[in-house]
Amino acid sequence: MEQNLRGKTALVTGGSRGLGAAAARRLAAAGADVAISYERSAEKAAAVAEEIEEFGVRAHARRADQGNRDEVVALVADVAERFGRIDILVNNAAVFLGGGPLGSLGQEESRRLWDINVHGVVTTTTEALKHMPDGGRIISIGTITARRAFAAGFGDYSATKAAISAYGRSWAHELAPRQITVNTVVSAFALTDMAIPQDSEIGKVLLSLAPFHRYARPAEVAAAVGFLAGPEASYITGTDLDVDGGWNA
Repeated sequence: MEQNLRGKTALVTGGSRGLGAAAARRLAAAGADVAISYERSAEKAAAVAEEIEEFGVRAHARRADQGNRDEVVALVADVAERFGRIDILVNNAAVFLGGGPLGSLGQEESRRLWDINVHGVVTTTTEALKHMPDGGRIISIGTITARRAFAAGFGDYSATKAAISAYGRSWAHELAPRQITVNTVVSAFALTDMAIPQDSEIGKVLLSLAPFHRYARPAEVAAAVGFLAGPEASYITGTDLDVDGGWNA
């Protein structure tokens, strides 16, 4: 793989597993030093950091509750102090809460969902920009359910992810004078521990609707992150890049 990110530093939130871990590996393979955050998966985060270092780059894993503003601020400050700058930010950390009928999500659950999936992204981005040189990259991980409701129960989670795409389009205008690109990678249902089980009733329905009749592999989503982080994507901003296997075709 071309080392087109050599000398760059990336921060991937929620990088201990799933799409975040795949994105961290992809950026490291391209030569970037990578910091990851995690909330509970300390052992998994340490394992990912070890994998990153095998690419001959620096790695750092730090615990941070993405829904806690003070912890997010401390996370970004720590990464900036260790590496001197943050060239690439991947907003990946998210939770899925809900899945029930309208109004079934409690007030505390709803607040937690928005604190992590939306407010956490805003805080991480705001803080990272203080340490991001011109020409940096902001990449958020979205979902196809933010655009298309495949079934009932996705409303609360999907609304938070739709908000991230909306923020991205606005930030693209705001940061254009600094040549900082802002994009959202819109993933299909992927093979992660957050995914709807493929053998469940809804999983079987979803697979029947997919042209490839399979979920996305994390590495396939990470490839889009790697592309948007690289120099070839310098004129792509304010857009949603679909990695959905034709789900919305």
